[in-house]
Amino acid sequence: MSIRCPDLPFLPGFTFNPNIGKTKFNMNPKFDFIGKGNRALVERVKPNMLGPLSDKYPSIYPRGETTEIPGWIAFDKQMLCFDGFFQETLHEFKGSPFQIRKVKIYLFLEDGTIQVIEPRVENSGVAQGTLIARQRIRFPPPMDANFYDIIDFNVGREVELYGRVFKITGCDKFTRHFLNRCGIAVPDPIAAPADPYMDIRAHQRDSLQPKKPNRTSDTLGKFLANDKKILHFQGYWDDQNTEYGYVHHLQFRYYLADDTIEIKELQEESGGEPAFIFLKRGKLPKVYKELPTPGHNSDYTVLNVLGSSLSSRRYIIDPLDCGRQNIDFYTERDLSIAAVINCYGRKIVLTDCDSFTKAYYAEKYGISEFTSLHIPDRKKEVKEIPLPKDRDLPPWNGYGTHEDSAQNCITVEPKAPQKDFKKFLLYDRYGLDSHVLRFEARMKSKIPENCTRVFIISYFLSDDTMAVFEIARKNSGFKTSTFFARSKIKLPGQKVFTSKPPLCFTPQHMFVGATLIINEFEFVLLDADEYALRYMELNAGQFPKANIKLIMDKVREKLTPIYKDFVAENIPHETPVISYERLRSKLCKIMGTDFTEHEMVTISRAFSAVCYKERYDRDKIRALALTELKRYLWDDLDRLKEYLLQRDGDRSGKLSRKECYTVLKGCRLPFDNQLIERILQVVKNDGQCNLYYDDLIQFLDRKVCPMPDVPPVNIKNDLWWGSEQEPQAGILIDWCEFNKYLDLESTFKDAIGENSVKALEQKQPHS
Repeated sequence: MSIRCPDLPFLPGFTFNPNIGKTKFNMNPKFDFIGKGNRALVERVKPNMLGPLSDKYPSIYPRGETTEIPGWIAFDKQMLCFDGFFQETLHEFKGSPFQIRKVKIYLFLEDGTIQVIEPRVENSGVAQGTLIARQRIRFPPPMDANFYDIIDFNVGREVELYGRVFKITGCDKFTRHFLNRCGIAVPDPIAAPADPYMDIRAHQRDSLQPKKPNRTSDTLGKFLANDKKILHFQGYWDDQNTEYGYVHHLQFRYYLADDTIEIKELQEESGGEPAFIFLKRGKLPKVYKELPTPGHNSDYTVLNVLGSSLSSRRYIIDPLDCGRQNIDFYTERDLSIAAVINCYGRKIVLTDCDSFTKAYYAEKYGISEFTSLHIPDRKKEVKEIPLPKDRDLPPWNGYGTHEDSAQNCITVEPKAPQKDFKKFLLYDRYGLDSHVLRFEARMKSKIPENCTRVFIISYFLSDDTMAVFEIARKNSGFKTSTFFARSKIKLPGQKVFTSKPPLCFTPQHMFVGATLIINEFEFVLLDADEYALRYMELNAGQFPKANIKLIMDKVREKLTPIYKDFVAENIPHETPVISYERLRSKLCKIMGTDFTEHEMVTISRAFSAVCYKERYDRDKIRALALTELKRYLWDDLDRLKEYLLQRDGDRSGKLSRKECYTVLKGCRLPFDNQLIERILQVVKNDGQCNLYYDDLIQFLDRKVCPMPDVPPVNIKNDLWWGSEQEPQAGILIDWCEFNKYLDLESTFKDAIGENSVKALEQKQPHS
């Protein structure tokens, strides 16, 4: 610390240099131990030179009589509490030169830290709370080398903490007893001086109070006593005297907390559930005359306003409340069974109440009889309102679609036409089911080049729209592109500018052999994809051209008179199959123009005799597998058998396909994934996706029926399931099944003879 004469000014040349004669200018650090064996650089705090509190001797014990327990254990959770105040100067407040602020001073015995807290006072205008956080506080200069201790705090003393002087006026009971046991006398509490600032504020607050007493009633007690208590009544409002009126079943609720009423109408169709709010919650007046005027619920009535300027304006309040209207509202005393409530001109009759309401009236008013009333029935049947007829709309003007024009004529505000959302959800794409029927078509035109063009016509079942796409051939002069964008296509031969909506193509117009005129272009449907044919067959009730039952009934009707001649002429001699073209030519002659190409396609698909022979059977797959094992020198069949037996805990001799696949991959067989799948496909199974692993072991054993080596093949390509193209169904027709479905087998046997019957029994169709 610097030593100087207090009479001299604090200016350069009038002070003494404190560093004269000093040779060490460091912070006096020293290495110390933190814990056992942990060195750390610690700055030692100077000992308290004035008070007895030091590192060796506590302040309350004489030298040589210190306790063995450390202070932070002996005085844990113990503190001294002092009451005090400090004076704060006020410069901006007129009439009060200073302010008295009361505080609480806490001295923690365990470590000698001090905390100062100012209790919060409502509407004080200053920030209150913790003024000085808990910490050890030094004496003011020039004694700042030492810290405050318990002997520095007592009633009547003044302490300076960070430049602010606190006057101690009292302490609590524990502090007084503690200091007395330590030999420190504690004076009696002293009174804090009056606060002139608070006195002025109190005087101003009293002067601002209204001269008129407060007229608002305190309803908090009633709310706390009756919160969530509701009286439930059942009632009705008979509105049958008006046109289309009926009996309204109502639910009447009275809230005891604030005397408000809420009415809900019950819906009979939903089992008595509240449908909508009949009366919003609020107080219900007994007599209703007119809408309330503005300010009817004000606490004061202004009689006159005096003064012209805003600063000097005054007003006179009516002390007698001559203009106040006393409105009589419904209370709990007015509610009972058979009571008639006037709800803004509607007479509501209460018919019944719940158990809580009965118990409430029985306890408070002594009412014991609660007889329910009967709700009246309808006096007359409700008249059925006739549905309005279709509006006569003006003719279509040619702008936009017909639906848009019709929608704009119905409403003044333009709205988009409503779509069939249920149909969209029913026929929307789901997985591989696209609900799109695709047909191959050719154009009929007088221009020869147009007749060779190939088109794909797609019909979307979700919204009955069509799209035409052209697939151009090389060097044809045309390009592959969209011929017609997706939209609804109108049927030809209709009037354009009419008020009625035009007829459009439906799914029933789409079949093989049909002729479609789309925007004055004529198309002939030549073929359909597999999805379209199968979808039409599965939904044969909607597509007559794909209904095999209707088609065969029509064929049976035509062939019944000439069946013998027809069978005798078309009997196959070598195999019991007949070609598509041959049967089609015969049926077209007999059926005439009533027989379409799609019906013939349906017959050929229903009685198809095309046989399918896989390129790789069991023997070829085994030869490929043994060749791969030989190439990679794999010979660990015993371990494979051991793993398969380990998987089969029940010794059933069967394992699932997944477990067999896992074992084959785990044993590191030199097989590709496609080859493993084909091996598991040809292994014997029980029909429930369980494979006999003994057959799998024999399949991979070279000693059992050895197979010759085969040249290597591209397994990934040749064994892929999509590499073998299935033959088109309907190229060959099973003649025997076709006649059997016609249900004329006896005539058929007489006509074809014994040799053909044997051939039918031993038929082997060829692709």
